[in-house]
Formats: sequence, structure tokens, C-alpha cells
Amino acid sequence: MGIGVWQIVLILAIVLIIFGAGKLPKVMGDMGKGIKSFKAGINEKDEENDAGASAKTIENTTSASVSSESKDKDSVKS
Repeated sequence: MGIGVWQIVLILAIVLIIFGAGKLPKVMGDMGKGIKSFKAGINEKDEENDAGASAKTIENTTSASVSSESKDKDSVKS
């Protein structure tokens, strides 16, 4: 059960009646810009998450090396 050719034709006819032939290209252009903006926002958020994960990894590595250095100093003092 899917959308057939006649259903698509009917939907396009209704959209054409509502918006008119003159406004239709502008409406579709605005919708395209909105979709591009949405995709850019999604990709930007993914990049921030990836950068945050690598920053946490660096932080964990640094704190582990600092704690091992302090243990080495303690063992040398003893």
C-alpha cells in the first residue's frame, strides 16, 4: 500500500491551487533553503560532538599521565 501516481497528481493539483503558479517556485526555493539549513545544523552539531569526545579523551590521557608521574615521585621519595 503506497502512494500511487494518481495520488501524487492530486496532491500536486491541490498545492498548485493553494499557492498558485506564480508563488510555487518561491515556496519551493524557500523550502530548499530550509532543508539545506537544517542539514548544515545537523552536521555542525555532529562535528561539535566529535570534537567534544576527542577533547575528553585528551583530558583523560593527561590526567592519567599526571597521576602516574605523581606516583613515581612518591615512590622515589620513599
